[in-house]
Amino acid sequence: MKKLFSVSITAILLSTGISMYGQTSFYSLKAKTIDGKDFSFAELKGKKVLVVNTASKCGFTPQYEDLEKLYQKYKDKNFVIIGFPANNFGHQEPGSNSEIKEFCTKNYGVSFQMMEKISVKGDDINDVYKWLTKKELNGKEDSSVKWNFQKYMIDEKGNLVDVVYSEKKPDCKEIVNWITDWNK
Repeated sequence: MKKLFSVSITAILLSTGISMYGQTSFYSLKAKTIDGKDFSFAELKGKKVLVVNTASKCGFTPQYEDLEKLYQKYKDKNFVIIGFPANNFGHQEPGSNSEIKEFCTKNYGVSFQMMEKISVKGDDINDVYKWLTKKELNGKEDSSVKWNFQKYMIDEKGNLVDVVYSEKKPDCKEIVNWITDWNK
């Protein structure tokens, strides 16, 4: 009876996206695309995911070009980029979702998945960024989003691997080595 109870509790927790250790599964998360469509992170199972908070009027905005090059180079190797526009730092993302999409497409040819504008910190922090920044949810570490174009690496099993701060470009050795290390 005790074993049956334990198995039942585990099944309930897994079905809700919560592990026995309080962690939430990356794959239980959902968000809206920049076009307003629902997007389930369960679609990302088996892929390496780079999550980036973006802004159109930032000194790091040219990283959109590097992100697109990285995406084009590795997209056929189970690698994706998810961009989350955010206006949390210096009001550097003032545009609407349609304005952001037009800016990214026209100026940088962005074809990786962009999501709707969100908040990446504070009282209105988006659930994806809660997961990325809270050890109790991601099981790895606490962090804070320090500025635009901070990059979070998620492995093929939905585990947070590391965070790379804005100053480092998307094609830095940490990110490229992580993408190309197919044995991990």
